[in-house]
Amino acid sequence: MESNAPFFQEKLLVLVVLSLRKLLTKSTSSLVLFAGMSVMGLAASASLAAQRTDAENPRMAALLPAAAATAAPDAQTPGVPAQSSSSSAPATQNQPPQIAQQGSGGKQTKRILGVIPNFRAVSADEKLPPESIKSKFTDATLDSFDYSSIVFPAIIAGYSLDTNATPQFHEGAAGFARYFWHAAVDQTSENYMVEFIFPTITREDARYYTLGHGGFFKRTGYALSRAVITRSNSGHEIFNISEIGGAGAAASLSNLYYPAASRSVGKTGSQWGLDVGIDAGVFWFTEFWPDINHHVFHNRYAETPTQP
Repeated sequence: MESNAPFFQEKLLVLVVLSLRKLLTKSTSSLVLFAGMSVMGLAASASLAAQRTDAENPRMAALLPAAAATAAPDAQTPGVPAQSSSSSAPATQNQPPQIAQQGSGGKQTKRILGVIPNFRAVSADEKLPPESIKSKFTDATLDSFDYSSIVFPAIIAGYSLDTNATPQFHEGAAGFARYFWHAAVDQTSENYMVEFIFPTITREDARYYTLGHGGFFKRTGYALSRAVITRSNSGHEIFNISEIGGAGAAASLSNLYYPAASRSVGKTGSQWGLDVGIDAGVFWFTEFWPDINHHVFHNRYAETPTQP
């Protein structure tokens, strides 16, 4: 099974690129729309399965301790001393609630599908100390220079080449290379602005805190709202200055290395909106990733602790 993982991941990425080239129009907003729609069906099925699990597990949690309590008197026979309160019975009674909690919330992994970086994701109900400046810098660096960081620039470069977004870049392999390195610089500057520079100044927590509970639409609304709402270092919900301001600063910075014909307010605004939209789509998929991993892939990508 494990030997097929690289083939599956490569095939998935190829299908994403081909689908984008076939279905997207010249509107930059379509990129964000397609990214959301492509995961909606998968996330919806996973969310419904999670709700069914939540509905079943509480009943199991209530029945098993009752059965254990009923069977306990019958288990004591003459001549056999009763077990102490520190026996394995309490551990058996405590097991079902633990299973229910893991099945409903799920755990985030460092990578999605074993490839896509997911370093900023925090599992549902997990309590963490305030994010340090070093942690913000590390997350921005990992997102920018991870081996898989070429995926989004490659997709955007292919889309831009297909729609002739910047005619000055021309066509062919040379044109694709120009689109690619511009998209890579866009991504890197946006990562550092949104995840490190602005959160450090505004004292915001740049991580994504998974909701993990509730219906599909509730969790969808929560995930998309994280583009404009975030946590402060003290744990309070505040306006997401880092996302909105950081993406705007990165879009403005791009005017320094794009051709003069592309340095307009409209193009800068489009890049700004595209950056925020992509991040919102990533939040959306991140929210449902634990459910997808559990119900669709059967925890194939779960991270197991290393043995000492």
